[in-house]
Amino acid sequence: MIPDITFILGGARSGKSAHAERLADESGLPVTYIATARIGDSEFAERVRHHRLRRPAHWTLAEAPLDLAGALREADRAGHCVLIDCLTLWLANLLCPSDASFDEPATLPPAAIEAFDAFARALADARGKVIVVSNEIGLGVVPLGSVTRLYVDELGRLNQRVAAASTRAMLMVAGLPLILKD
Repeated sequence: MIPDITFILGGARSGKSAHAERLADESGLPVTYIATARIGDSEFAERVRHHRLRRPAHWTLAEAPLDLAGALREADRAGHCVLIDCLTLWLANLLCPSDASFDEPATLPPAAIEAFDAFARALADARGKVIVVSNEIGLGVVPLGSVTRLYVDELGRLNQRVAAASTRAMLMVAGLPLILKD
């Protein structure tokens, strides 16, 4: 059985989350929304509040700032839709815990590699519909600093891995979905 995975990429304010929410709602299935964000300040708390207000109240919410694979396995079942928003914040949580200090050059922690592999296995085993949201940040200049380069590189690799496992993939630009894979 091939998992039903839709991958939605886009830049900041491209409409990717709203489009993912629309697809989940239009599926007609019960929805579990897996949020990966950690709220660190009042501005970000306002962003999260905006997302919450936009979602239907009857959706189930699971918060998974680190154990995304576990949250997906718990929420996934046939006849159900799981919306994951987003890989970008999940990766930031894995690479930059609150107590993090980086040596130069920055390296990927072994726990992050294990988390990526566990997430890939959970996606491959999915029985229901899964919608995954992530940012496309690799379209710009090469960032300065090894930590930032590590983040951009690893998000690019993670996005490629999820896109390869997906049955559908799209890039959101100005609120419009550009189909990459269908």
